[in-house]
Amino acid sequence: MKKLQIETLTGMRDQLASYAWDDAELAELVDPKLGIITGFQDLLDQLEVLRRVDLGDMPPAGDIKR
Repeated sequence: MKKLQIETLTGMRDQLASYAWDDAELAELVDPKLGIITGFQDLLDQLEVLRRVDLGDMPPAGDIKR
């Protein structure tokens, strides 16, 4: 997966204008400076790891023992 870039988010905002994100809000997603615990890129990276998990190796939820 490519690293998130501000141009990607501004392009999405401009083409899918469902919410009026300003440039500062988008910049915070790309390079957090206001104390966000997990940056958006970190979240995307974690989702990518989960996406690559072979679910065939996972037991059905009913088989999980507490």
